[in-house]
Formats: sequence, C-alpha cells, structure tokens
Amino acid sequence: MKPAPRHPNAPAGFSLVELLITLALVLILTTMMFGFGSARHQRNQKQLCADNLQKIYLALQIYANDFNGNLPQNTNAQTSEAVLDALVPRYTVDTSIFICPGGRDSSIPPGESFRNGKISYAYYMGCPLTNSQEVLLSDRQVDTRPKRPGEIVFSTNGKPPGNNHHKYGGNFLFGDGSVQSSPPELAFPLAIMPGVVLLNPKP
Repeated sequence: MKPAPRHPNAPAGFSLVELLITLALVLILTTMMFGFGSARHQRNQKQLCADNLQKIYLALQIYANDFNGNLPQNTNAQTSEAVLDALVPRYTVDTSIFICPGGRDSSIPPGESFRNGKISYAYYMGCPLTNSQEVLLSDRQVDTRPKRPGEIVFSTNGKPPGNNHHKYGGNFLFGDGSVQSSPPELAFPLAIMPGVVLLNPKP
C-alpha cells in the first residue's frame, strides 16, 4: 500500500542538524547571560565579595584592639597571604572570607593557615585603621603601583592579573568598613601613603 502523498502546504519538521544548532545557540546565549564571566553573575558575586571584605574588617578590628590599634604587619612579606595569615585562627576561623566568590581560587579549610596557600585579596600593609579615607583591602589588582583615576586597576579582558571579577572591576574596603566598587579603570584617587605597602596575593 502506498503512503499518503504529502500535502504541498504541510510545514517541514526540524532536521536533527537544525535542532542541534538551535540548542547550541541557546546554550551559548544562556552562558553569556548567566555564566561565570557574565556581567549579571559578577554583579552578584561582587556583593558577596563586599560581604567577605567587611567580615575581614571585623577580624582586623579585633586584631587592632589587641595590638594598640595596629594592623598586621610583616616587613619581609612579599604577598598578602604572609600578613593576613596572622588573623587565623585567633581572630577568625572562617577562611572562606579570604577567597573572592567571583574568582576561581581554591577554598581553604576552616581555621587553617594560608601562609603557604593562596587568597584573593590585596592588602595595604601599614595603613592605620583610624583613617576612614584610606583603603585597607581590595580585590587582586593588576599590579602594586599607586594609581590615579582612569588608570587600570583590575583586568580589562577577564584574564590575569587582577581578574577576581573577570573584566567587571572589583571592590575596595576602606578604613571605616565601607566597600566601594570600581570598574577596571579606577573610579577614584588611590594614592599610597608613606609607609604603606600594597601587597597583592600570590598570582
């Protein structure tokens, strides 16, 4: 028995190739909108990062109370890990706060030293806690030079260095506990006071 002839106006179905191409396009668009490197995802991660920085600020305050207002210092330090490790475990056992949620640094077991490990934040060693206008901590920066407004402070292409938040800038923690965000091009003056050394975390 012969199959019924196809009506000339009947719509043709999707071929397998067309279906696969459509699915691939949907996946690409979804990744662009909601994936790790998307602006929306990193906007959310920046808020979580700001929460981390404020929790570290509390640990710094407790440390300063024990050391006559002084914050951690280590004159031989080359990276921020060697100095901020002084906060663990006495002033905080929550090591997750030293890992930026917007980046891909590995987690650190709670209460464990990270002197030989890797964190996500840069530290302005020597900055007093009493100066509300000075920066204490920031996301990992492209380098440790002083920067003027408009100069590059965070990655512009999502690649290291300075890419905690891909290509969408980063956060700064000030001496009053406030956090301010900046795009990759610095949005405000960021001079380094005499006696203050900016230490990036390990690359």
